[in-house]
Amino acid sequence: MAIPARLSRILDAALEGRGPDKEECVYLLSFPPQSLEASMTCAVADVASRERFGNRGVLLAQIGIETTPCPGGCKFCVFGEGHTAFDTSETPVDDILRQASVLAGAGDLYALFLMTMHTYGFDRVLGVVRAVRRVLPGQTQIVVNLGDFDLAQASDLKAAGVNGAYHVCRLREGVDTSLDPEQRKTTIRVIKETGLDWYYCCEPIGPEHSPAELVEQIFLGIEYGCFQHAAMRRVYIPTTPLSVQGQIAERRLAQVVGVVALATLASAETKSIAVHEPNLLGLAAGANVVYAEAGANPRDTEKDTTRNRGHDMPACRKMLYEAGFTAIECGDGKSVALDVDYLNRQA
Repeated sequence: MAIPARLSRILDAALEGRGPDKEECVYLLSFPPQSLEASMTCAVADVASRERFGNRGVLLAQIGIETTPCPGGCKFCVFGEGHTAFDTSETPVDDILRQASVLAGAGDLYALFLMTMHTYGFDRVLGVVRAVRRVLPGQTQIVVNLGDFDLAQASDLKAAGVNGAYHVCRLREGVDTSLDPEQRKTTIRVIKETGLDWYYCCEPIGPEHSPAELVEQIFLGIEYGCFQHAAMRRVYIPTTPLSVQGQIAERRLAQVVGVVALATLASAETKSIAVHEPNLLGLAAGANVVYAEAGANPRDTEKDTTRNRGHDMPACRKMLYEAGFTAIECGDGKSVALDVDYLNRQA
C-alpha cells in the first residue's frame, strides 16, 4: 500500500513544527479511523506532542457543584430542560471542599474545575471559589466552567482566585442548543481580555459531524488563542435527543485528537492537549491531559459521577503512566516523576 504523497508532505512538515492548515486538516479527517493514513496521523501527532510538551502529562479534575433543568437545552446533555431527569440541587460547600481535598491532596493536580449549569448564582460561585482556594495546595489552580459572564464578573472571578475558564462555542451551537453562538464567543473574548487561561475543546463530536465542521470548530480555538485545546466525543445517553445519532468510537476520537495536536503546533498560546473522556488511544495520538470527575456530570445519569463514569485521580495517574508519560506537570510549572513507585505511593 502506497502512502499518499500529500499525506507525507503534511506529516513531514508537522515533524518540523509546521501545523496543517484548514484544508489539510479536512483532508486528514476524511480518512476512515482504521486506515493507515489515520494511524500515521495519530503516530506523528503523538511524537510531535511529546516533544512539544517534554513527555509531561497533566492531571485536571472537575466537580459539578449543582444541577437544574438547564435552559441551555443542549440535546446532548443530561441536564437539558425538557428531557432531564434531574431536579434542582446545590452541593453543600462542605461536600465540595471534601471532594476538592481528595482530588488535590497529593499536590499533583494542575487545576480544579468548578462546573455549574448555564444559569447559575454568581455570588454563590464566588463564595465557593474563595472557600476552595483556602483548602487547595498553593500550586493547584482553579478553573471555572460556567454559563456566559461579562467583563466585570470575570474580574471578580480572577480576584477571588480563579486562574482560568472553560468555555466553548460548540458544534452546532444554536441548533443542538438554545444558546447564542455569538454570546459564547463574546464570553471567550472576555476571558482572554481579563487574562484568564482559556480552556477550549472540539466538542461534542458525533457521527453526523463532517470533517469540515470539525475543522471549523478546531480552528476557532486556534484563532482565538486557547490555553488548552482538546477533543471530546458525545456520549450515548438514551434519554437525550441526540442519542438517535449514535456515538463515535474512541479510535475516531483519537484521530480528531491527532489533528487538534497537529493543527495547534504553531500556536504558542496552547500549552496542552486533552482527550475526553480519558482514554489511552487519545493519549497515544497527541493528548497529554486527562480529567478526574466528581459530582454532577453532563454525560452521566448518576448524581455523583464517581459512582459511574467519572475517573478518580489514581486511575488518571495510571492512565498517564500506561500511555508512556514520564512526569506530571503541576500548576506551578514544576513537575514530579511518574513511575511505578509514585503510582504506588499515591494509590
